[in-house]
Amino acid sequence: MTTPLLSVENLSVRLPPGADRSHALAGVSLALAANEILCVVGESGSGKSVLANTVMRLLPPGVRADAGAVLFQGRDLVGASEAEMRRLRGAKIGMIFQEPMTALNPLRRAGDQIAETFRIHTGLNAREIREKTLALLAEVRIPDPQAALRAYPHELSGGQRQRVMIAMALALEPALLIADEPTTALDVTTQGRILALIREIQARRGMGVLFITHDFGVVAEIADRVAVMQSGRLVEEGPADAVLTRPQAPYTRALIAAVPPLVPRARSGTAAPAILTLEGVSKTYRKGGGLLPSRARVTHAVKDVSLSLPRGTTLGIVGESGSGKSTLARCIVRLLDPDTGTIRLGDTDLAALSRRAMRGQARRVQMVFQDPFASLNPRRRAGELVAQGPMLQGASRPEAMAKARELFGLVGLDPAAMDRLPHEFSGGQRQRIGLARALALEPELLVADEPVSALDVSVQAQVLALLDSLRDRLGLSMLFITHDLRVAGQICDRIAVMKDGAVVEAGPTAEVFAAPQAAYTRALLEAVPGRSWIPGRPQVPAA
Repeated sequence: MTTPLLSVENLSVRLPPGADRSHALAGVSLALAANEILCVVGESGSGKSVLANTVMRLLPPGVRADAGAVLFQGRDLVGASEAEMRRLRGAKIGMIFQEPMTALNPLRRAGDQIAETFRIHTGLNAREIREKTLALLAEVRIPDPQAALRAYPHELSGGQRQRVMIAMALALEPALLIADEPTTALDVTTQGRILALIREIQARRGMGVLFITHDFGVVAEIADRVAVMQSGRLVEEGPADAVLTRPQAPYTRALIAAVPPLVPRARSGTAAPAILTLEGVSKTYRKGGGLLPSRARVTHAVKDVSLSLPRGTTLGIVGESGSGKSTLARCIVRLLDPDTGTIRLGDTDLAALSRRAMRGQARRVQMVFQDPFASLNPRRRAGELVAQGPMLQGASRPEAMAKARELFGLVGLDPAAMDRLPHEFSGGQRQRIGLARALALEPELLVADEPVSALDVSVQAQVLALLDSLRDRLGLSMLFITHDLRVAGQICDRIAVMKDGAVVEAGPTAEVFAAPQAAYTRALLEAVPGRSWIPGRPQVPAA
């Protein structure tokens, strides 16, 4: 039998005192062969990223392996010296991190960061390093390698930054590539291109790939074998086809059942009058130019958008990053001022109101943000955050806190947790706090900007079900912003697809999914990872 490239044997990793459990990993054993992609799947807290960091010996202080072995090409990395690990990292084991904007140095050009790997590990001269760096950028399909070489991370798109990270990881042709959630924050089409790129390079170079993810759609797209983790333990392992179609562990079955299908849920439909009507809404940004406005760089973030939302229904705004969907949402709640157009909430044109007058409409329209941790004051207790709105509107503190307790129960949180700070909650719980805060003023319209994109698939399903339930119970109308068509299909009565600031297609969700008219909509549907495996996938018509 061939010796595995990587073998994890009965590995346990202890957490520091006060953690929610004693071990991040408990008795984990798995193996990865050369020229194979092993996907490690699980929700936040399952231990999958700890496993990757244990292999790389990048565990945080206070976290340590206290049992078992990690054998790479026959040598035990748990007992290896730091000097030996420095020789292995990059040269033999490469790693792609989840968030390239955090992993890349914002003060150094992309080309310099790739070149540093060659300078540290090889004796190549400056010309040879430049040639190899350009070749790597070309290999990972950066459109203009020369320009990317000189660009700073903030000047690159999310997909381009991830390609730079892949180039850095591949620079010294490692035998093992560890990819920790490398596509989680990317748009669906960019995600598809990155997955195809990793698969192509892995096959060409014969690498072993340890791919960390929480998305079974990604697993279906890229995995040869799958290992499923729950609370630090391995609960199932096997060939990808077997795990995806015949899962044995209850936890695996629950995760797969939570994956949104590509067939929209049946909606009852309504002929209710519009609560929100947009007519000709546009927003343009100008950057640079100094004293010469004609030389400013102009970005048309929203172009002449006209839409309507019937009362008591949900309208989804779908599109990739840069499509204008979040800018449109911010114009509707007047966090941004539109350049032109009308935004009617009932009979009131919000676009024509002054900022002072707009504050008087706060009871009618509220927003749930994508990142609840960034939108919640970390120094205020959860109950106070929810009670703040009613108090600003004139409620007494006892009245507002009573309202907060009621809302905690409504969104599925224990009112006893009102005295906790935001960091003491999970991501899904923080999103529920953000939802309770938005509902505190009993709005007519709820604008939800990517409210589930950062959540695990099972938590995502819970929040979507909660939003649907609240809409029906409270008579809410919702504008739901998302880049995930699977999510849109589960909660939206109608969807509008945006590209480059304009609406390219709009209609009932079921009709758009079954017979998309715009080429861009068809491309989004075709780019959904694992689309041939996801239960209930419709056949996307050819262009």
